[in-house]
Amino acid sequence: MTASPTVRRRRIARELRQLRERAGMTLDVAARQLDMSKSNLSRIENAQIGIKPRDVRAALALYEVTGADAEALIEIARGAQQRGWWQSYSDVLPEWFEFYVGLEAEAATLRTYEVEAVPGLLQTEAYAREVFRRTAGEDGIERKVAARLHRQNVLHSDNPVELSVVLNEAVLCRPVGGTAVMADQMAHLAKISQLPNVTLQVLPFTAGGHPAMNAPYVVLTFSDVADAAVVYLENLTMGLALEEVGQVRGYSLVHEELCRMALGPEASLTRLMEASRYFA
Repeated sequence: MTASPTVRRRRIARELRQLRERAGMTLDVAARQLDMSKSNLSRIENAQIGIKPRDVRAALALYEVTGADAEALIEIARGAQQRGWWQSYSDVLPEWFEFYVGLEAEAATLRTYEVEAVPGLLQTEAYAREVFRRTAGEDGIERKVAARLHRQNVLHSDNPVELSVVLNEAVLCRPVGGTAVMADQMAHLAKISQLPNVTLQVLPFTAGGHPAMNAPYVVLTFSDVADAAVVYLENLTMGLALEEVGQVRGYSLVHEELCRMALGPEASLTRLMEASRYFA
């Protein structure tokens, strides 16, 4: 059973869409039978909004799913109505980013490439505060920092996420928040790279061109095979989740190539220590 209500909502959405298609029903027909609008059913099937357990039961009856299979899906729907910790930060987290955090909280593996900044999961408090100050201003900054630090629990839980990070070398050279902040951030990266579930690699300038130029990404996979992998892309005003198998495969291949082009973990640690001397 998945723990994140976001992942549960996504599971229900996928199952209902597949069941409707197997039943040979269009969105129009199914929506009329369920006494809801076509747009609402479409949003449910795309995990944009949730669905109540009683409505899941009605949909399963329509699609002729009964017994243990039906009860298992209804139980997942109940779990999808629970609140994730991140929802208490909804005053400072955009809805589209809450969706990502809900996926991140349940992920078994995260593979990411960053061009400009240290990934949020690896940021120190002072570095995170400066990033928010530069990109979003002072409004709600302490709440945003607190939420970011809370996210980092996925690295230290009893069943921590497996994290593979490739950092553009520019991240190590760009002073964010001054020398003291950067010195602390470099030391933190060196320390956290020693965790058994974290692999940190630096993509050096000498690697030249590569397949992810100007294209940061996160590829998330989940321990339950019923929860499909997803690619997450983000800019200043929105996030985008890509779920097509070909899209996920493409980004996974890119990450494998970046890992081959990047310095190995030991050489990357050496590069981190070299960079830290510039901020001593």
